[in-house]
Amino acid sequence: MSGGDSLRAVFARHRWRLLAAVALLLVTMLAGVGLLGLSGGFLTAAALAGALGAGATFNFFSPSAGIRALTLVRIASRYFEKLVGHDATLRIARDLRVWFFRRALPLAPARLGGTRTGELLARLMSDIGEVDGLLVRAVGPLLALAGSALAAIAVAACIHWPAAVLLLLLSLLVGIGVPLLAVRHGEAGEVERARHRALLRTLAYEGLEGAADLTALDARDDWRGRVDTAARQLAADDHRRRGRLIAGNVLHSTCAGLGLLAMLWLALSAFQAGRVDAPLAATLVFLTVAVLEVAGGGGLAWQALQSARVSAARLQAIVGQPPSVCDPMQPKALPDAPATLSFEQVVFAWPGEHRPLLDGIDLQLRPGERIAIRGDSGCGKTTLSALLLRLWDPQQGSVRYGGVDLREVAQDDWHRRVAWLPQGAPVFAGSIADNLRLGDPQAGEARLWAALEQVRLGDWARRQGGLTAWVGENGATLSAGQARRLATARALLREAPLMVLDEPTEGLDVDTADALLVDLAAALGSRSLLVITHGHLPPRVVHREYRLQQGRLRPATGDGVLE
Repeated sequence: MSGGDSLRAVFARHRWRLLAAVALLLVTMLAGVGLLGLSGGFLTAAALAGALGAGATFNFFSPSAGIRALTLVRIASRYFEKLVGHDATLRIARDLRVWFFRRALPLAPARLGGTRTGELLARLMSDIGEVDGLLVRAVGPLLALAGSALAAIAVAACIHWPAAVLLLLLSLLVGIGVPLLAVRHGEAGEVERARHRALLRTLAYEGLEGAADLTALDARDDWRGRVDTAARQLAADDHRRRGRLIAGNVLHSTCAGLGLLAMLWLALSAFQAGRVDAPLAATLVFLTVAVLEVAGGGGLAWQALQSARVSAARLQAIVGQPPSVCDPMQPKALPDAPATLSFEQVVFAWPGEHRPLLDGIDLQLRPGERIAIRGDSGCGKTTLSALLLRLWDPQQGSVRYGGVDLREVAQDDWHRRVAWLPQGAPVFAGSIADNLRLGDPQAGEARLWAALEQVRLGDWARRQGGLTAWVGENGATLSAGQARRLATARALLREAPLMVLDEPTEGLDVDTADALLVDLAAALGSRSLLVITHGHLPPRVVHREYRLQQGRLRPATGDGVLE
């Protein structure tokens, strides 16, 4: 992981806003501590002057002016601290999501294929939500607490040094000792809480996605029971978390009460001994009250720090996985003109498997050729397409384009030459144009209409209201055949010299599937086509057909082969 693309670098980009937020929080706390201490001394002096009668005098104007000034400073600093802190948090939340996507997308689908979608959503939403406020909710308050405590101790030292020692010990106890004792062994609890939170999100997501199947199988009650169990586990985790915080607050209150009594005794003793006058003795007591008050948020800050560390580790566990393939240090250039794609003695076995799924594959796809690879489910057809797309590299042999080994080429350079229509290609929530422009973001309306006409969706799109028509979540307004045709039009817009179709007719009836493949063959023009399917092909769709059996390709004949 490069230093410029680390989790720490995300926060470093906003260091000035974060420093400003922490500084403003420190000013707010200092103003509050100063206000309480000054007010205590001022009220004591005023009370003593009133008790002593008309002949007694005291400084009225300086303390009252200081109280007004500190009040205004506290109001202003608190407002701007919230403004700057929220701005920094929102910016970090945005950049954390960008960072997570940038690091995670190269791992898809090879590395992320084993992670449930709901789990990824939980890490993207909940874990990032815990991490984005790390400095504002945890580190910032702890630093500001330390700064305000040191300032109060310095003032106390100027008044009576034993009081400063007592205040230092009390600050260490309630600011560090008590919170750490309260969150001791809490990291394991935070790990469990994060796991149960992710499980609940996963079950809820998968239940919504598979609602129709759960209903058909009469399994909704069982699924609801699993969701309820996960919810109860998360609620129990939250209850234990609050219990630790409450226990910390009780311990804090006990220590604070005893510490305040000790400071009161010390201040009265110093006053009786003539070492300090009454207003300054009162100031010591009120300074102690102020420090104890700001330290009351230490437990929440320590708990937020602990939770953020666990969530950061969960994010790193996803994006820290090594990619299945890496770009070479000095990538070679691919030929600009369409070239031959060749598999040369390719051997591949999935990680952890000893038996090769592909064992000595030889194949050539020349420019403008259309070939089909058929075979039973699980025979390695999709694995072949994964090697072609360079989601994985073969253990032996090579995949070449124009004579250049794909391992020696930058992935982006190769992917620009391939249009891929995967099995179950999604239709995204948005308009028809939004879905099509995923194939070519710069395509104008004329090109979009031409692509729709190529797959015989032009009339349908006009009936829906044109390119701006909404297609619904997961293409809810489309039939299976229309959704497949829309995805095909999107792939055609890429203008790549090679198109790869993985089970393009999965889930379609025979007539719809045949019509789709015939239209696609006509729309390809001079582009090459590799069709991976276990179904039949309509007449005159491909030039050659192979069958994948026992890890090897064998020539085959079928109705779809051009004579």
